[in-house]
Amino acid sequence: MKKASAIAYNRDEGVPRLLAKGRGWEAEQIIALAKEHGVEIVEDTALSALLDAGVKQGDFVPPWCWEALAKILAFVLSEEEKNEKNSRYCH
Repeated sequence: MKKASAIAYNRDEGVPRLLAKGRGWEAEQIIALAKEHGVEIVEDTALSALLDAGVKQGDFVPPWCWEALAKILAFVLSEEEKNEKNSRYCH
């Protein structure tokens, strides 16, 4: 069954928060909303399993998930940087 989670990071809070999570139809809705709003989607089944099992919606993401989240954030920031560079040179 498909699983999806939405995570946000607010610098004022200092810790990522689980905004939403779902399975099946709910997961599809989370993914659709992310795409609709231009949110980067990254697949990480291990992190998804951790969040699904041990974190409630609205809670801060626990420290044992931070390393995986850091890798995802680094990837997302790298992709955003590439996109910014590419858009500067497009006419």
